Amino acid sequence: MVFVVGNSRSGTTMMGRILGKHPSVYTFGELHFFGQLCAPPFSSASRKEAIEELTSQLHCIQREGYRTHGNPRRFLSEAQAFLERLTTYPETPAALFEAFLHYVAAVNGGTIPCDQTPRNVFYIADILQLYPNARVINMIRDPRDVLLSQKRKWKRRFLGGSDLPMKEMFRDWVNYHPITISYIWRTAVTAAEQFLQHERVTSIYFEELLAHPKATVKHLCDFVGITYTEAMLQVPQVGSSVAEDQPEQLGINPHRAHSWHNDTTGGGLSSAEIYLNQKINAALMKKHNYGPVSVRPNIASLALHLLIFPVKLAGAFLFNLDRMKNVRQTLKRRI
Repeated sequence: MVFVVGNSRSGTTMMGRILGKHPSVYTFGELHFFGQLCAPPFSSASRKEAIEELTSQLHCIQREGYRTHGNPRRFLSEAQAFLERLTTYPETPAALFEAFLHYVAAVNGGTIPCDQTPRNVFYIADILQLYPNARVINMIRDPRDVLLSQKRKWKRRFLGGSDLPMKEMFRDWVNYHPITISYIWRTAVTAAEQFLQHERVTSIYFEELLAHPKATVKHLCDFVGITYTEAMLQVPQVGSSVAEDQPEQLGINPHRAHSWHNDTTGGGLSSAEIYLNQKINAALMKKHNYGPVSVRPNIASLALHLLIFPVKLAGAFLFNLDRMKNVRQTLKRRI
């Protein structure tokens, strides 16, 4: 199994699409199994009803998407039929997840399932322990580009993500604050630091992927254990928060790097946002060769960000309660 992880808006979806172009790999959407659908310990035995409910949720998310808020009960009979077909009944959530990934991948002609849920970066240790043959690809991107992408994420509904519910659009707007997003980038990158030398984990810089796509993807193929094909680079240019979807355009767009610096639309990052982001992430930016720029923040804008921070933080917490199976454990991992 392959898990593509990293801070949100760091290229995890693009990496999933690239791997999904290989005939042996089937890439799922964001399943959010760890932390949202299931809380640790993931290897503890569960009741039959709980396994069936979890299976229904996985079928629902896989079929209708993570952000559409479908009704898992409609998939209960399908979930029960799936469980009955298995040679060994999965008594733990971890065993169920593995069986589900391999089953859906096989149905779609793949032998290697790929989960590209970004927040799994906080569960790398669990993944490596639960699945001895798994490979983890950790995506890293300039925190200022992540900040810009998160700032505009709520606009995805108007850039090609027309199926995005209004509730999710509002959630994206509430979630954004330069301090919150900057700290989450720091915790996500830090969470992967201890695994940088692990033989089953590799880190890919988003900018390196855009600048040298062929060499980067060849390296990833060697890491996963598959043969590189040119078709893997022919991915549709969709999913950006800073440009309209162009599904007919195939390939890796090198201009998506350094969008925060090259933005000319007038809706980019303010001096205060850049200042806060660089201040919070200074040490990690230096470690990962993301050079800071000299910036003098607008005092009024900086003061406003500081004043509304508690309000935005409280709003983000309330809007994301449904995404945390265990609030205490989730906050502990992410903060």
